[in-house]
Amino acid sequence: MIKDYQTQKELRDAYDFCVVGAGPAGITLATRLAKAGWLVALLEGGGVEHSERSHALYTCTSTGLELYPAETRLRFLGGTSNHWAGRCRPFTPSDFAVAPPGDLPGWPIPYSEVERYLPAAMDIVDLPKGADFRPINTGLKGGDFEADVFLLSPPTRFAQKYEAELKQTDGLDVFINCNCVDLEFDSASGSVTAVVVSDYDRQRERLKAKHFILATGAIENARQLLNSKSLQQAGIANKEGWVGRCFMEHLNVDLGSFILKEGQATDRRQYYTTDAFVAEYHAGKGNVSATVVEEVQAYGRTAEVKNFLENLACDWGVASKIEWIAQFSCPGDGVIGTMIEQFPNAQSRISLLDEKDALGMAKVNVNWVLSPTDRHTIKCIGSELAKQFAEAQLGFVKLNPFVYDTSIPLKMSPHAHHMGTTRMAASAQHGVVDTDCKVFGTENLYVAGSSIFATGGASNPTMPLLQFALRLVDHLNDKMRTTSRTVV
Repeated sequence: MIKDYQTQKELRDAYDFCVVGAGPAGITLATRLAKAGWLVALLEGGGVEHSERSHALYTCTSTGLELYPAETRLRFLGGTSNHWAGRCRPFTPSDFAVAPPGDLPGWPIPYSEVERYLPAAMDIVDLPKGADFRPINTGLKGGDFEADVFLLSPPTRFAQKYEAELKQTDGLDVFINCNCVDLEFDSASGSVTAVVVSDYDRQRERLKAKHFILATGAIENARQLLNSKSLQQAGIANKEGWVGRCFMEHLNVDLGSFILKEGQATDRRQYYTTDAFVAEYHAGKGNVSATVVEEVQAYGRTAEVKNFLENLACDWGVASKIEWIAQFSCPGDGVIGTMIEQFPNAQSRISLLDEKDALGMAKVNVNWVLSPTDRHTIKCIGSELAKQFAEAQLGFVKLNPFVYDTSIPLKMSPHAHHMGTTRMAASAQHGVVDTDCKVFGTENLYVAGSSIFATGGASNPTMPLLQFALRLVDHLNDKMRTTSRTVV
C-alpha cells in the first residue's frame, strides 16, 4: 500500500526491513523481500511526481570538476529511472579480476557472484529473455577496440511498471513524502535501532526494524551515513574515514572529430576497449562512439532560437565564431563521444557542510576530481582510436590537444552515473561495506545501489546495481531464515 506520510502517519510498531529510497534498487529490494513473507517499509522522500519542495533537498555545492549534482538526480518515486535512457551493458570478468592502479584494491568478490543474477536483472528492466549482448558493428584492427555490446531497455520506469506491486504486495508499506533524517546506532549491540523520519513540516517519528537498507543513490547514501551523529561517535561514518570517498563518474570527453573516407557508411560506430588494451597500457576501460551529425539539436525553452542560430551558423560557415551561443556540431561533422572509466580516488569525495537543509540535515559538497591515471586512460584511448581508425581505412581523426597533452585542462562533462561513495571492500581499511553490502562496524545496516561499486568500469550502472540488489535479497532472506530457526 502507498501512503502519503505528509497526511497518513501510520507506521507499524516494527518491521523486518526498512528500505530507504524508492529507486530501482530500493523498489527491487522492498518488493522481493515482502514477497518472501517479511514485513517491509519502503521510504521515499519525494512524492509520486517531481516537486520543487522535494528536489530542493538535493541542493549541494560542487568543487573540482563540474558535476551538476542536483540537476542530474530525481527525488520522487522511481528515482532516476524516471529519466533513464535504458542502455544496459553487464560487467565483465576482468572488471572484477583486474585491480585499479594505485593503493586501493578492486572488487573483493569474483565476477561469478553477480553473473548469476544477470537473467533476473534483465527481466526487471524488460530485456527479452535469453537476449544476447551482441556486437552492433565490427571492431577495429590491432586488438585494442572491440565492437561494443549492449541492449536497450524500453526504458523501464520503475514507479509505473511496479505500481501494482507497490500498492498490493502483502506486508509492504510504501510511504511517500517520508524523509529519513537520522540513523540511530546503538554501540552496545552494534545495531541501528531506528531511523528518524520526517514530513515536510518537520514532524518526526522513529521507525523500528530488524534490518535497514540505504538505497538513495551515491551522494545521498553517503550523506545519510555522515549525518548520523551516533554513527559518527562510533567511528563508523566520521569525516576521516571512507564514507563519501572514491566518488566516481563516467567521463564524457570531447576527444575530437573525424572525417570519413568517401564511400564509408555513416552509421554510428561503437567501440569498447579490450582486456588486451587495459593490460598493455595499464589504463581504464572506455566506450567510444563515432557519429556523423545529421541535424543540429537543441532542447529546453530556447530550443527553437538555438536551432535557428546554430543552423544559420553552419550554413554561413561561422560556427567557430559564435561559441558563446552553445557548443555544437554541424550536420556532416564526425563527432567522437565517450564513456570512460574513472578509477577510485580517495580525494574525490562527498563531505558535510555546516549549512542545513529545510529538514535540518547538513548539506554536502561534492569534490569531483580525477587522478593522473584517469588522464592517462583518456590519452591512450584517444591516441589508439585515431591510429586504428586510420589503419582500418575508415577515415581520419583529429584529436583535441588536451587529449594527448595532459598539461592542458581537460574538456569533459559528467554522465550522471554516480558511484563509489560507500565502496565494497574486504575490510574497513579500504571501504565502507563488506562483501554482503553490510556497513563495517554494524550488524544490521546495509547499502544498495552503485555507491557500493569498488570500481566503475565503463558500463552503465543501472543493470549491474540490480544484480547486486538481487544478490542482497538472497543474503537477507538467508539471514532472516537462519535467525528464525535459531530463535525457534
